[in-house]
Amino acid sequence: MTEKAEILDDLDRKILSKLMADSSQAYSDIAKELFVSAGTVHVRMKKMIQLGVVKGEYLEVDYHKLGYDVTAFLGIFLDKSSMYDSVTEQLNKIPEVVEAHYTTGNYSIFVKVICRDTKDLKEVLTDRIQSIQGVQRTETLISLAESINRHLGIPDV
Repeated sequence: MTEKAEILDDLDRKILSKLMADSSQAYSDIAKELFVSAGTVHVRMKKMIQLGVVKGEYLEVDYHKLGYDVTAFLGIFLDKSSMYDSVTEQLNKIPEVVEAHYTTGNYSIFVKVICRDTKDLKEVLTDRIQSIQGVQRTETLISLAESINRHLGIPDV
């Protein structure tokens, strides 16, 4: 077990699990379910944020309903792996890039992009990503459907 996981007790894990299932729940509702005070839930969440266990809150948005119809994954090959930091710094400036991972295997970086359509994807790829110094080439996989998108379950103590 990792150092951070060891400092979470059973109550922390229960609070975390409830919020992962429905992040819009009020702390007071969670407190009632767990038979503790709302202040306890608030203090525990503040602790988990300070520890970096909880990184932030966000809305899950259906991008298709907002006109973004293409989700693609890009394998990025770098000229040199030492260029990772400078390339990811440039990728971070491209709003359509929503995830970037340093990987093992064929690709140096694996990226998720969300675009309005294939014309937009082509522009993001050719004009912005492939023009970054250090990017040797890319390989693109277009997602046809997202079948699973979930949180990792929090095991009991």
